[in-house]
Amino acid sequence: MFRQHPLLSLVTFVYLGVVGWLTLGPQPIDDGTDSIVFRILEWTARHPSLDWVGYAEVEFAANVAMFVPIGLFFLLLFGRRRWWIAVLLGVALTVTIETVQLSLPDRVSDPRDLVANSVGALIGVIGALIVTTPAAIRLNRERTLRSRQTARATPTGR
Repeated sequence: MFRQHPLLSLVTFVYLGVVGWLTLGPQPIDDGTDSIVFRILEWTARHPSLDWVGYAEVEFAANVAMFVPIGLFFLLLFGRRRWWIAVLLGVALTVTIETVQLSLPDRVSDPRDLVANSVGALIGVIGALIVTTPAAIRLNRERTLRSRQTARATPTGR
C-alpha cells in the first residue's frame, strides 16, 4: 500500500501529523478571540440569516471538515473494495484522539467530536468513492475486454 502510493502516503502522514498537532497540541485552536473559529462567528454575526449559527455549530462543522480529507486519503490508500477499512480507521482515529484528550489538562474530550469526526471521515470516503467511480468503471471494462480477448485467443484444448 505505502510502496504503491509513496506520495499519497507522505501527504496522508503529514496531514495526520497536522491533525494530531491541532487536536492534541498544547494550544487549543479556538483559544483566544483571534482564532479562526471566532472569526467565523464574527462573520456570521453580521448576517441576520445566520443567527442560528453559534460556537457549537462552527466547532462541529470544523471537526467534520477536518476529517473529510482523512476519509478521502484512507480510501485512496486502501482502495475502493476496502472502503470499510477507511471508515473504521477514521472512527478509530477519532476515538484515539478523544481518549488521549481525557488525560490532557488543556484539552476537552467531547462525544460530539466523535460524531463530527466520524461523519467527516465517512463524507471523505463517500466523496472519494464518487470521484473514483468513473476510473473504476473504465478499468473494469478494460479487464473484461482483455479477458474476452484472451479467451478467444486461447485454444480450447482440442
